[in-house]
This record gives sequence, structure tokens and C-alpha cells, in this order.
Amino acid sequence: QVQLAESGGGLVQAGDSLRLSCAASGPGSLFRFNIVSWYRQTPGNQRELVARLTSTGREYNDDSVKGRFTVAFDNTQRTAWLTMNNLKLEDTAVYICNANIYTMSQGSVDYWGQGTQVTVSS
Repeated sequence: QVQLAESGGGLVQAGDSLRLSCAASGPGSLFRFNIVSWYRQTPGNQRELVARLTSTGREYNDDSVKGRFTVAFDNTQRTAWLTMNNLKLEDTAVYICNANIYTMSQGSVDYWGQGTQVTVSS
């Protein structure tokens, strides 16, 4: 069973940059990210898709983060990242990694991380 663990969140000031990591652990050979998505959620609101990258290079970025956020991943390191530049107060949220991962033992399965808090202050 693959598990995802996010890290890299914290308290930053508006205009700063931050890079979140999503590390996949667990058994499985021939590991491959098919799709990596980053969501964010604030109290009382639904989880919203922020950015996505597929193994074929297709990208999606919400209008609110276009030009500022970038998704990347590395199959050898079994890690995905969300690089966030020019952070704004409204970017404050819990950021959650979602990945569709192929392993020889499990096939292609969707996994979710627990989330990491990002707080942007003025």
C-alpha cells in the first residue's frame, strides 16, 4: 500500500515562495506517477483543485494560481512537488497531495496525503 506524506508547509509572508513535497512510500516496483494533483482546503469550504500535472505533460492550473504555482514530480525519487511563488494571503489553506500511481503490485491506484498547512501573512 503506497502512502503519501506532504511536507514543506509553514508560515510565510506575502510575496514569498514555498515548495511543498509529496513523498510516496511503501512497497512496489516499477513505480510511476500517472497524475499528480494538488488541492487546498480552508475551514468550512470544499476542497478545490489548485494544479495538476500528468505523465504526458498535460498541465492544469486554477486561474487563481496561474503563473505562480507549478507541479513537478520525479519517479526515481517517488516525490512530487508544488512550487508556489509570489504567495498571497488568499493562498492560506491546507494543501493536499493526490496522486494516481502505478506500481506492478497494485496497478494504477489513487492515493491521498494528509495535507500540510500553508499560512501567508501580510
